[in-house]
Amino acid sequence: MIRALTVSLLLAASPAALAQVPVPAPAPEPAVSLTLRPDLQRPGPPFEGWGTALAWFAHVTGGYPDPVREKLADLFYGPEGLGWTIARYNIGGGDAPETKPYLRPGADVPGFWRRPAGMLGNDWWNPADPAMWNWSADANQRWWLDAIRRRVKAPIFEAFSNSPPWFMTVSGRVSGAEKGTDDNLRPGQEARFADYLATVVDKLQKAHRITFRTLSPVNEPNTDYWFAANTQEGAHWSPERQAKMIDAADRALKARGLKTGIAAPDETNSHLFVRDWEGYPPETRARIGQLNVHSYGTLHQTAVRDIARAHGIRLWMSENDTPLDKDPENFGGIASPLVFAEHVVHDLKRLEPVAWVFWQAVERQTTAAGDGQSGGGNWGLVKMAYTPASDAEHPIHITRKYWAMAQFSRYIRPGYRLVPVDDEDTVGAVSPDGKQLVLVHVNAGVVPRRLTIGVSGAKVVQRIVTDATHTAASGSVVPLAGPRSITTLVVALR
Repeated sequence: MIRALTVSLLLAASPAALAQVPVPAPAPEPAVSLTLRPDLQRPGPPFEGWGTALAWFAHVTGGYPDPVREKLADLFYGPEGLGWTIARYNIGGGDAPETKPYLRPGADVPGFWRRPAGMLGNDWWNPADPAMWNWSADANQRWWLDAIRRRVKAPIFEAFSNSPPWFMTVSGRVSGAEKGTDDNLRPGQEARFADYLATVVDKLQKAHRITFRTLSPVNEPNTDYWFAANTQEGAHWSPERQAKMIDAADRALKARGLKTGIAAPDETNSHLFVRDWEGYPPETRARIGQLNVHSYGTLHQTAVRDIARAHGIRLWMSENDTPLDKDPENFGGIASPLVFAEHVVHDLKRLEPVAWVFWQAVERQTTAAGDGQSGGGNWGLVKMAYTPASDAEHPIHITRKYWAMAQFSRYIRPGYRLVPVDDEDTVGAVSPDGKQLVLVHVNAGVVPRRLTIGVSGAKVVQRIVTDATHTAASGSVVPLAGPRSITTLVVALR
C-alpha cells in the first residue's frame, strides 16, 4: 500500500521517484496469446490531452500552504507528474449570505456578485454597476489557474457553470429546483445569466493572463437529480431552455468581443446527450464550437461520436470518474484502478474524443480524522482530508488510480492520434511523426496475456505496468500483460 505522504516527504520526492522498482522479465507461465492489430491507416484528429475539473478540490486545496498546493499541482500538471494540459474552471453561482450552509465541503464555490446592504428580493442585481461585483471571490480555485499556466506551455482552459446565482433561480438555491425535473432558472433570466458568465470569463482572462477557449453554460442539464435538497450546485434545463441559454451565452461573449466559444451540453451520459441535441434548433447547433459529454453511462456513445463527425464539431469526454461500486477505500488496491482503466479505454474507443477530462483529481479521504465527513470510496486520484488551511500538516495519499491514469496520460500525448485497435481491452495512438505507436492494454483477468503487435516491423521499446505491486513501472520489454494489470507498450514503427 502507498503510504500517506506528508509535506516534508513530498518536498523530497518527485512523482517519478515514487514509482516502484522496475518490472522484471516475466517468468514462463501459462498464458493466452493475443495479437493486437492497430489500423494505422485510420488515425483520428490530433488528441488535445487530459485534465480535470477544478471543482471542488481546487476551492479547498488552493488555500493550503505553498508546499502542499505546489506539490499537488506538480502531481497533476508537472512534467514528472501526469502531464495534464486541460483544466475546467467552475464559475460558481453562490447562495444568499443568509442561507444556512448546506453544501458539501468544497462544493460551496462562491459567486462573483455582491449584494449591497439593504437590497431585498431577487431583482436587485445590476451587472452594469461595478459595486455589484466581487472580483476578490474564489481566490483558492483561481490559484490553480496560475499554477497550471506556470507548468503547461499551452494549457487549454474551459469555464463551466453548474448553477446560476441564487437570485436568478426559482428555488432561491443553487442546488436545484424543488423537483428535479423542473428548470431552476427563472423564466426570462437567460440574458442576465449569460451576462454574468461572460463578464466573469472576460475578467478572469485578464487577471490571470489566460484564455478560456470555451464556456459551458449548463451542466448535466436534462437529468432528474438537481433538486433543492442537494448538497452541491446543479440545475435542470429542458432541451428548449438549454437552447435559449446557449444562444444567450454566445451573444454575450460576442458582445464583449471575446473569442471564447460555446461548449455544450455537458450531459451526464450519451443517451441524454442525444435527446438534448435532438431538441436544439439548427441555429443553436451552429453556435456550438465544442460538444461535451460525460460518460457516467455508456449507452449510445457511438451515436455521440457520429453527431460530432457529421457536424464537424470537436468532441470532448469532459467529465468522468469511475471507481468500483462499493469498493472500500484502499489507496493501494487494484480493483478500482482496473475498472477506471477499462472505462477510459472504452470511452476512447467508442466516443473517439480529442480529450478526456477527469472529474475532480483530489477527493476527501473517507477515514480522515477530524474531517467530520464521509468520503467517496475510491473516487479521485489523490485522497486528502479537507481540513482547514491553518492545520500543521495536510497528508497527501496517492492512490493506485493515479498510476492507472499515468499509464494513459504520460504516453498518449497532445498531438497523438487515436487509431482503431481490434481488441476490446486495448486503445492505441500514433505519434505526430508516425514513428511511434502507444498501446494501453487492460487485463482484468487472472490469466497472463502474451501480446503480439500485428504491424510489420513493429518493435516494443518500452513496457510500463501498474498492477497490485507496481506503479507505472518500466522494465522488460517482453510484451506480456500480467494478470490484473494495466500495461502500456511504446512501439517503434518503421
